[in-house]
Amino acid sequence: MAQHNDLGKWGEQQVVDKLIIDGYAIVERNWRLHHLEIDIIATRGDDIIFVEVKTRKDNSFDPLEAITSKKVKDLCRAAESYIRSHSIRLNPRFDVAAVIGDGHTATIDYIPNAIRPPLRTY
Repeated sequence: MAQHNDLGKWGEQQVVDKLIIDGYAIVERNWRLHHLEIDIIATRGDDIIFVEVKTRKDNSFDPLEAITSKKVKDLCRAAESYIRSHSIRLNPRFDVAAVIGDGHTATIDYIPNAIRPPLRTY
């Protein structure tokens, strides 16, 4: 596995650990539908939370800059499919976690409601 993939998996685990400490229940990790993927799906209270995780070794590049409009659309499409296929009746929320770390120590910037699903126009 490529080194950046190892770092990404490590970053996702750091976020999972944080979410569990904060009282979230982890439902899925790396849920896929064809080419679409959701890094973490969690629940807490009446919410189902879809978490996009971006991990970088240092802060020379803002991890949040990697969340493009295409990524937002793909994440929302995947979440909609997940909700429909599992008959979810919880309130959807889209969070982003930016992890900066070297595989040993991490700084996590966790942003609830970071992504607003685009409105459909008919």
